[in-house]
Amino acid sequence: MKRTVGIITLFVIALLVAVGAGATYVVDETEQVVITQFGDPVGEPISEPGLKFKIPFIQTVHRFDQRFLEWNGDANEVPTKDKRFIEVDTYARWRITDPLVFYQRLRNESGAQSRLDDIIDGATRDAVASHELLELVRASNREPVVETDIPEEDSSPDLEKIETGRPSIMSSIEDEARRQTEDLGIQVLDVRFKRINYNDQVRKKVYDRMIAERERIAERYRSEGRGEAAEIEGTKERELDRVLSEAERKAEEIRGKADAKATDIYAEAYNRDPEFFEFLRTTESYPEALKGKSWLLMSTGGDFMKYLRDSTPEQ
Repeated sequence: MKRTVGIITLFVIALLVAVGAGATYVVDETEQVVITQFGDPVGEPISEPGLKFKIPFIQTVHRFDQRFLEWNGDANEVPTKDKRFIEVDTYARWRITDPLVFYQRLRNESGAQSRLDDIIDGATRDAVASHELLELVRASNREPVVETDIPEEDSSPDLEKIETGRPSIMSSIEDEARRQTEDLGIQVLDVRFKRINYNDQVRKKVYDRMIAERERIAERYRSEGRGEAAEIEGTKERELDRVLSEAERKAEEIRGKADAKATDIYAEAYNRDPEFFEFLRTTESYPEALKGKSWLLMSTGGDFMKYLRDSTPEQ
C-alpha cells in the first residue's frame, strides 16, 4: 500500500512539474512571441522580455527574431536597357515589424526568405532592365582622377554624363520591395548591389579589348623608344667620328713633330761625325736584314763587308 502511495505521489509531482514547465516560458530581449491555441493566434504579440505564462498543452509559443535579418540573393544574369547581359548579385537587410501578421502570412523566416527572393529579385530585374550599364556602375558625374603614367590622350579621362546613377537605382529597388512587403509584417531596411559583372562571354570580349588597347599603347612606346635609340645611336656615331678625327689629327701633328725632331737629330749627328753616323745606320739595319735563317751575299766592296771586316778583331 505504501509503495502504491509513493508511486502516485511521484506521478503527481512529475505532472505538476510538467504542467508548471508548460505553463511558463521566457521571452528573450532579442525575441518577439506569438501565442497560438489550436493553431489560431491568441492575444497580442509579446515583445517585452521576461517570464510569461500560458495554458499548458493547449497554447503554443512561436518565437521570432526582433533583430535585423539578412537576405542574400543569388547572382542572376539580367539584360540592361542597352542590351548588355550582366550578372547582378544583391543583398538586403530586413526585420519583422508585426509578428502576428508575419505568422499569419509567412509562418517563419524560411517562408519570408522565399518571398523576398521573388520580390527583391523581381524589383532588381525591372530596375536593371530600365537603365543602361553606365548608370548601374557609376554613382555620380564627378571628375575622374587619373593615376597612371599613360599620356592623357590615351587614358581617355572624359566620361559620359549619367542621369540616374547606382545609388538612385538601389533606392528605387528598396522602395519597390518595401511597397510589396507592407502587408507581410516585415520591413525591408536596405538593398544593395554586392557585385555587378559581365557574363563570361562578354567579359572575355572586354578583356580582349583591354589587352588590345594596352598592346597598342605599348607598341607606341616601343616605337618611340626605337626612334630615341636611333637618334642616340646617330649622335654617338657622330661624336665618335669627331673624337677619332680629332685624335688622328693630333697624332699626325705629334708624328710630324717627332719626325722633324728625329731629322734634326740625324742631321746634327751626321754633321758631327759622318763616318760614325754611317756606321750607326748600317748596324741598325742588321737586325732587319739578318732575320731567321737568311743567306747574305755581300760584295767585298760593300759597306756590310767593310764594317764586318773592320769590326773583326785581329788574330
